Amino acid sequence: MTDFPGAPDSQAPRKGRRLRVLAAMSGGVDSAVAAARAAEAGHDVTGVHLALSANPQSFRTGARGCCTIEDSRDARRAADVIGIPFYCWDLAERFREDVVEDFVAEYQAGRTPNPCLRCNEKIKFAALLDKALALGFDAVCTGHYATVVVNEDGTRELHRASDMAKDQSYVLGVLDERQLAHAMFPLGDTITTKEEIRAEAERRGLAVAKKPDSHDICFIADGDTQGFLAKRLGRAEGDIVDESGTRVGTHEGAYGFTIGQRKGLRIGHPAPDGKPRYVLDISPVNNTVTVGPAEALDVIALTAIKPRWCGVAPTEPGTYTAQLRAHGGETPVTAEPVGDSELRVTFTEPVRGVAPGQAIVLYDGTRVVGSATIAATERAALRAAQ
Repeated sequence: MTDFPGAPDSQAPRKGRRLRVLAAMSGGVDSAVAAARAAEAGHDVTGVHLALSANPQSFRTGARGCCTIEDSRDARRAADVIGIPFYCWDLAERFREDVVEDFVAEYQAGRTPNPCLRCNEKIKFAALLDKALALGFDAVCTGHYATVVVNEDGTRELHRASDMAKDQSYVLGVLDERQLAHAMFPLGDTITTKEEIRAEAERRGLAVAKKPDSHDICFIADGDTQGFLAKRLGRAEGDIVDESGTRVGTHEGAYGFTIGQRKGLRIGHPAPDGKPRYVLDISPVNNTVTVGPAEALDVIALTAIKPRWCGVAPTEPGTYTAQLRAHGGETPVTAEPVGDSELRVTFTEPVRGVAPGQAIVLYDGTRVVGSATIAATERAALRAAQ
């Protein structure tokens, strides 16, 4: 029978074993096609939509989401067309605690979180996977673009998707070896355009074939992150200062800014040199935002915490490439674990827009080595001034 690279085969390894697969169906085209491919490969597939909001009407609608009533109905219709059982599981409270409240707390602390990465870690490959395994399923299938590779010794590795333009391995970098052993990504080894995926969905009779994608945060209904945070945290006026500490403007909440931000600073007068100013630092302690020139953003090293390894954890310094945001490029680095809880990373060339709270994901070629959360950065300008 047809199968996918890295398809789980626990308990009784043998080629072509029919697996019990729980397909996470968001209501979008990717997860619908992934579920259809898993069923077509001969696996015993059950679709499940995760109800992640206690009030789903407050979540974004009209695009590929994962949380609205519209999305749950789209997922159910897709499951009916594929011919698989379908259920809706309520994980709203877990999502609120592990993703939404974490998102708010991180911004309140002056950090910039990635809620999609946290959702994969805490919801789809923790809460969902644990429940799936308890019910006797072998694997959780999603529409992510990434690939699992099985080595000769049976260990598993997470690799980039065959099509780099759609690769989503960055937001899966938090998965450990146990989770990879029960993960299935039917779209990961497919070199196709999104239009071809949509065409496949249409051939299969899936109504979501023309449903638009969305890259917005699903739990912020209108896409206004700053407004969402203001409602949760309240407005707190503070100062915007330059590198010398001179007050150049005011803000209504330091949580509304992120490192490297240029637009929306609302500074009434230009810098003395006439160049644009960027957010260099956010201090929640005194509610101050510091701005300065672009070159002051150059980061040459960082410390990251809470490393999670996609396989055996490295014990010595190594040379890798690093990705710092979901749609960012790679940059060469040297990384060294410091005990079990820290990672020290040095960049070959300075990089900009690196913010505490972001994830750094290390790669060895196409292989995902692991992920960690950025805790502190070292700026080139500060080292030069010492």
